[in-house]
Amino acid sequence: MTDSLPILAVGLAACAAAIVVGVVLWRMRRAAGPDTTVLDGLIRAQTDTAARLEAMIRMLGDRQSQLQHAVNERLDSVSHRLGDSIQKTTQHTTENLQKLHERLAVIDTAQKNISELATQVTSLHGVLANKQSRGAFGQGRMEIIIRDGLPKDCYEFQYTLSNRLRPDCAIFLPDKRPLVVDSKFPLEAVTAYRDAKSEDERKLAAARVRQDVIKHVGDIAQKYLIPGETQDMAFMFVPSESVYAELHEDFDDVVQKAFRAKIVIVSPSLLMLAIQLVRQSQRDARMREAADQIRDEVGRLMKDVGLLGDRVRKLQTHFNQSTEDIRQSIISIEKIEGRGERIAQVEFNGDAEVASNVVAAPMRKLEAGE
Repeated sequence: MTDSLPILAVGLAACAAAIVVGVVLWRMRRAAGPDTTVLDGLIRAQTDTAARLEAMIRMLGDRQSQLQHAVNERLDSVSHRLGDSIQKTTQHTTENLQKLHERLAVIDTAQKNISELATQVTSLHGVLANKQSRGAFGQGRMEIIIRDGLPKDCYEFQYTLSNRLRPDCAIFLPDKRPLVVDSKFPLEAVTAYRDAKSEDERKLAAARVRQDVIKHVGDIAQKYLIPGETQDMAFMFVPSESVYAELHEDFDDVVQKAFRAKIVIVSPSLLMLAIQLVRQSQRDARMREAADQIRDEVGRLMKDVGLLGDRVRKLQTHFNQSTEDIRQSIISIEKIEGRGERIAQVEFNGDAEVASNVVAAPMRKLEAGE
């Protein structure tokens, strides 16, 4: 459109110039009167100028039409590209919004899980804050580990010993002596040791941890280690890996004293490992028992095989004797057949006299060998 403005301006100027020339020529014609030669030349020049102006106007109109067509084509191309760009942008925006909604849904789910986890942690904190609830929690975790790792006939919860005391669990080893597992643990002192804010409070809490753990170790050794009835060692189960690691890191002397007292402090992972070792030892003991039974059965089988061999050999002797009897019988049959053939080959003459002699002759007994 801006390119067509100069062309239109030139056309309008040319028209205005033609009009001005026409007016001037008309006035000159009126003033000249009868002498019209010059005036006619001017009229012809005006006519030519008008024709040229008309041709220029037509050309300008054609150029304007072409320019308008080109501008329209460019506007259509730009509109098409702009429409495609807007469509692609809208599609990308929709996809991004959809992904954003999916991520927001995942975030909402994660937030709900975090809220539920926070509720569970709060409940767990309430459980661990109560001594009885904490004991039940440790007992339950210990029972789950043992139930998952051992057959039912290899352990017993609340097993009664000869001194009428009942440990939390007794695991029966191949020698039938129970291995005692105690799931109680003095966690208050460890919690106070963790929450200590000053060095003095930390020292007091550490002394309390040592005192409580050593006392509990002594109680287990005194109550549950019975010579000749139980195993020579017992387990003190700590239901927290972090507490177990903290004991070994900061209270190694307590762990050593417990070990010298034949009390082994175990975490959930160590209890699982111990259960697997117990299960393997029980499997080995059963395999040894099965091997003894197999050896006894193989001995009986070899004895039966020996008896069967004797009987087969006797049967072979009888079979050989029967074979010899059959052979002798076949020899006798062959002799009888040979004698029959010799008798059948005897020839008689056709004379009646000979026949009568033969008939009249007394028959004698054939000797052996004839």
